[in-house]
Amino acid sequence: MRILRLIDSTNVLALILLVVFVNGFISINILEKNKRNYTSLMESVTKENALLMAQLTELRSEGMQVTVTMYQPVRRQTDSTPNILADGTRIRTQDASNYKFIAVSRNLLKRWGGWLDYGDFVYLKDTDHKDGIYQVRDTMSPRWVNRIDILESIDVKPYKLNGQIQKTDLVHNASNE
Repeated sequence: MRILRLIDSTNVLALILLVVFVNGFISINILEKNKRNYTSLMESVTKENALLMAQLTELRSEGMQVTVTMYQPVRRQTDSTPNILADGTRIRTQDASNYKFIAVSRNLLKRWGGWLDYGDFVYLKDTDHKDGIYQVRDTMSPRWVNRIDILESIDVKPYKLNGQIQKTDLVHNASNE
């Protein structure tokens, strides 16, 4: 009886080892066959990434067409803290137009795949009267695309313009504040 149990447990162990070996052999063969497909897929993704990087470089150097609007630091146009911008900057709401800060649509921000980040300076051009250097400090509602909002004081009348933004090489030096 003991011998029969020993033979049965040995057979079971041998069967388990055989299944594991065959499974490993088949898996390795399948992976090797698909390796060519994965390699070609990775090459195409790499080429596509290089193309996208070239397009981003072009946007930085040549600029991008945007719709230019304005917003005021009031609760109905921002959130419950109109004196605090998306990057954490605190402003005096009565001096909003003096700051030269902008909010940008999410598609322009790096965290959502864009080419701008909080603190970046952009040159706005091709507008009637709002051309100049502005700093990205805020984010617009998700419904807007390719758009910037200029932070304005409460007494400024609403406007909507077309313009072009271009990233500049200016750097914000926080130690001078």
